[in-house]
Amino acid sequence: MLFTSVEFLIFAPIALLIHALLRGRAMRWWLLVMSYIFYGWGVPWYCLLLFASTWLDWTVSRRIEATATRSARKAWLVVSLVGNLGLLGVCKYLPFAAKVVNRVIASFAPGFEVPVPDFVVPPGISFYTFQTMSYTIDVYRRHMKACRSFTTMALFVAYFPQLVAGPIERPYNLLPQLRSRHRFDYDRVTDGLKRMAWGLFKKIAIADRLALYVDAVYGNPSDYHGLPLILATYFFAFQIYCDFSGYSDIALGAAQVLGIRLMENFRQPYLAQSTAEFWQRWHISLSSWFKDYLYIPLGGNRVDRIRRYINVLVVFILSGLWHGANWTFVAWGALHGIYRLASLATQEARERLLTALRLNRQSSLLRTLRRLFIFHLVAVGWIFFRAGSLSEAVLVLRKSIDFSGGGKLVDIGLGWDRIIVLAVLPVFLIGIEFVQERTGIRQILSRQPWLVRLGAYYALIMGILLLGEFGGREFIYFQF
Repeated sequence: MLFTSVEFLIFAPIALLIHALLRGRAMRWWLLVMSYIFYGWGVPWYCLLLFASTWLDWTVSRRIEATATRSARKAWLVVSLVGNLGLLGVCKYLPFAAKVVNRVIASFAPGFEVPVPDFVVPPGISFYTFQTMSYTIDVYRRHMKACRSFTTMALFVAYFPQLVAGPIERPYNLLPQLRSRHRFDYDRVTDGLKRMAWGLFKKIAIADRLALYVDAVYGNPSDYHGLPLILATYFFAFQIYCDFSGYSDIALGAAQVLGIRLMENFRQPYLAQSTAEFWQRWHISLSSWFKDYLYIPLGGNRVDRIRRYINVLVVFILSGLWHGANWTFVAWGALHGIYRLASLATQEARERLLTALRLNRQSSLLRTLRRLFIFHLVAVGWIFFRAGSLSEAVLVLRKSIDFSGGGKLVDIGLGWDRIIVLAVLPVFLIGIEFVQERTGIRQILSRQPWLVRLGAYYALIMGILLLGEFGGREFIYFQF
């Protein structure tokens, strides 16, 4: 079920209103049932995979807690990891692996092919398998007790606001809140609804509208060169941000209405001044997951420089592969890993240069230049993320710097009036991001007279109605 669908407009009020009337176990059962309805609305059998992942980690975590010896506890942990990663691998990566094997064996065994399964990847499987694994690992590390209630555990995995596209919640944050009683609070509920409205605006009024240009150009990149490809790449940078962060805003807002505080997943990432800072602001739940459950166990910053560089590259490549079974995602992750390694390798030299030039590191000019530089590095990476293949990504890169004959921005069939609207939307968003970075839009509005607040809410609703593309376009991260 999509947050932007008519079905959700019916589903959400029913789920929220009845939830407000229930308490304790009845409330958790109600949310669990609604979460499974939400997830299995289009394809009910997806719920079987969700249930299997939940049951596996609920069972294994209790065995881990009851086991005294470290070797036995580790053996149970391996059962959980193999089960979760095996489920993820079969559903998401088996077709990709079969294609790779066929390419390898084609050179010495022509005519022989491994059958390539034709799977539809269950939405959100990468999100909830990582969430359940974090729970089992934390129990193994003795950071928390195993959950006794299967209902609470199942709700932790299936909680509908964040089930399909995150954030990837940590058990120590979400589980205690699911056990708590949540009284109605007018300010909390209205603030959550405002955040949902803002997320909806970002999704259908910015992301889906920018997609009109992006899809036209990236759908046939060989037909374009120069400015159209550059503009499409810029537009995609804002499309994917508004699409994914818009989902997160709706998810966090809906959870807030229900009395749950989910972790922030975005924090103005295009205002980052370094590659490290970008990943502290973008998809925070995933980057922190890889840091806590992979990078630090590999040695983190405690190892020598070469080993550290290898660890960084491994983490980024795996984070790229997490997004999808395609070499483009591997290349995207590797590129960000190279960015990070270049930043680490040149850090001392850059510091010496700034000192020699006697430049103020916090001057407005330098901050702006750093932000522009990082944004363009990220935008180049988005070419690999958006392209259908590595060869197509290289084609886009090559033709983006080809200005022979000129590249007409309106060649895709959109008039100048619509192109101008598309160009204004990212500028408007960045302006909001700057204000949000310093103070917070909702905090500013809360201090204004009621008439000013009413005007702002009216403008937001009208923006959704007038600019929104109501075609039912899926969120980009549903495929992951």
